[in-house]
Amino acid sequence: MREFKRTDRVADQLQKELAVLIQREVKDPRLGMVTVSGVEVSRDLGYADVYITLLGEQTPERIKENLQVLKRAAGFLRSQIAKRVKLRHVPELRFHYDESVVRGQQLSSLIEEAVASDRDRQGDDDEVDSEETR
Repeated sequence: MREFKRTDRVADQLQKELAVLIQREVKDPRLGMVTVSGVEVSRDLGYADVYITLLGEQTPERIKENLQVLKRAAGFLRSQIAKRVKLRHVPELRFHYDESVVRGQQLSSLIEEAVASDRDRQGDDDEVDSEETR
């Protein structure tokens, strides 16, 4: 069984704290419903790559605007994390949009389309078979 590394534990703690802080403490009206989908911390704990997703409409402009708001709030968020989590050095926060959720939705819809077309094709084959037996 794999042991958890310190970076994994720090990343999990940062994800929990950032989710709460972004939702409750960042008061910018341009910020939409943001969820923290993951955090990756560098081995030296100098940087934390924070991956976010947005609820609702996901246009490139809206994504860019939300990332800019979070980038501006990064200093505030780091200071709040320093108060809540006992670390010698709080990693610098870098925000990224997590496209995996959107990609998953696209793949899911493609699978549903393929299943539906397969059903239609089977239905057409059944009709042809019944006409041939007459």
